[in-house]
Amino acid sequence: MNTTEKNLMLLSAKIALLSMATTDEERNQIKNEIASLSKTLSHEPEPREWYRHLKFNEKEVFKMPTRFRKIFRVNGCTAHVRKRTNGRYNCSYEIRYRRDGYNISASGPTLEIAKANFIEKTKNRGCGEVATAVPSTVIKFTEYWLENFHKPKVAANTYAYSTRVFKQHIKSFMSDIELRKVTPLQIKGLLDRMNDIPRTREGAYGILNQVFKSAISHGIIQYNPLSQLYYATREREHGSALTVPEEQQLLTAYADPHLCAVFALILYTGLRPCEYQTAVIDGDFVVAQNCKRKGGKMEYKKIPITPMLRPYLPDLEFPLPTNRVITLRYKKAMPNHRLYDLRVTFNTRCIECGVADDARKEFMGHTDGKIARAYTDLSDEYLLREGAKFKY
Repeated sequence: MNTTEKNLMLLSAKIALLSMATTDEERNQIKNEIASLSKTLSHEPEPREWYRHLKFNEKEVFKMPTRFRKIFRVNGCTAHVRKRTNGRYNCSYEIRYRRDGYNISASGPTLEIAKANFIEKTKNRGCGEVATAVPSTVIKFTEYWLENFHKPKVAANTYAYSTRVFKQHIKSFMSDIELRKVTPLQIKGLLDRMNDIPRTREGAYGILNQVFKSAISHGIIQYNPLSQLYYATREREHGSALTVPEEQQLLTAYADPHLCAVFALILYTGLRPCEYQTAVIDGDFVVAQNCKRKGGKMEYKKIPITPMLRPYLPDLEFPLPTNRVITLRYKKAMPNHRLYDLRVTFNTRCIECGVADDARKEFMGHTDGKIARAYTDLSDEYLLREGAKFKY
């Protein structure tokens, strides 16, 4: 019995005594006590929601299916229980077991009823048949997370990068131990191996952080080992625009006119390295896939053929060279720049030439958020008019 219930019983007793009091002094004393109890009850905090481990006794475990019973005993016959409150006195209990591929949840107004419902749920799982195969070890769970939760949310190149980091820098150096046995010190040792490659270290940290959070959501672990580690975010390097003389140096670096035309295509459209191979000429526009759309959504963007690009169109031949070939050729011609700097250059020149911000963002494949995207549909005429300003 909690404090609130005790105070309520005492209050009821005092009210009964008040009706039996024979003197004014006795009545006044009881009234003061009732007032004091009422004030105490009005200031008592409402019961809070809590989570705990719940232990089942051997008699209760014996009522479960044989296959589930064996697994349950190995894990100490414990599940998670949560007490929920609705108002001051109404409450319910929810018992969950999310481990070894099981995802069982049962509730009831009392702990005993919730336990009985939980035991019944284990019977309804086909005598302990695993409902969803959720791995509980580090490597297998990460593979499960990458395929089922990460892949549907990110662009294809982001998924490929995450998979590469996992295979080369996490899977290679970490044994496939149980998630609940992973310690912060083990994760620190893994990340310290990548101190000389800060970008990869940052990627591995992000992957592991999401994996452990997902494992918590699945009920496999309670705490994220990364929460104990200090992590300084890497200072990101931003690209630098080419100067006009450097542009001319790039566009005349090779005798092959087709190669120079490919550089001009990237330079005068601002296409990302992962987008340029999807580019096609469609009338007065260059159309390419926007590779930064998540959730598997296929979206294309249109960039006007500007006065700077048009002279190079006759030398363009499709299909275009691979990203690897272009990157190698570019690095040889511009050793102090990255290929992504061409995108920075295009955005910079758009601003310098007075291209309107909404048109520039459309060319770059940026968005102003869902509302702006839903209520904005720029016409081809407007985009061509703004693209004509791109001349210097």
